[in-house]
Amino acid sequence: MHASPTFGVLAHDVAHLLGGAMLVLSFVLLYQRRLTAMIHVYALQSLVLAAAAAWQGWAQGATPLYLVALIALAAKGIAIPIALRRILDRANIRREIETALGIFPSIILGLALVALAILVVPPGALRESLAFALSVVLLGMLTMIARRNALAQVIGFLSLENGLILAAVGIEGMPLVAELSIAVLVLLACVVCGVCFFRIRERFDSLDVSHLDRAGEAHR
Repeated sequence: MHASPTFGVLAHDVAHLLGGAMLVLSFVLLYQRRLTAMIHVYALQSLVLAAAAAWQGWAQGATPLYLVALIALAAKGIAIPIALRRILDRANIRREIETALGIFPSIILGLALVALAILVVPPGALRESLAFALSVVLLGMLTMIARRNALAQVIGFLSLENGLILAAVGIEGMPLVAELSIAVLVLLACVVCGVCFFRIRERFDSLDVSHLDRAGEAHR
């Protein structure tokens, strides 16, 4: 860890800037109504996450965080968005997304969740960083709830996981195995979701999850 007070201030400022950028991209993700745009925003958010992990690796003098940054860049910033685009193209589904909530109510609720995140995080040196991370997690959950499309819900889940990793890399001494475990679980979840997407698409000719509710009612 660098001992210079000036560097300490710079380290916190850059970390807050990157955390704030991820939070803004979470709102952009919540605002989007097209699947292609959501995939692109998620990829950009993951690239910012990779930059945040690399910066924390340098600021903390923690070499393992460079590996986290590399995984975030390769898997979350490149591989997963490419896989999502291929699923989108192969499934031949509508790009427009139906929302359970309107865009404006979703944004207002998102702002309320950010305020809640700020209130619940206890005071301390890491308060701002943890507030950013928790806000990204909550907005990811809101994105999942506010979208009826299964692929859009998965993107919301992936954004939520970005917030968890942002929190992990901001805490000095966080075990690398915890961060890698999160990444592996997300990759496995994406594989399972990809299989489910095609089964839903074959059965209902759509990824709108409301069809699952109607099918369940029809079998009662």
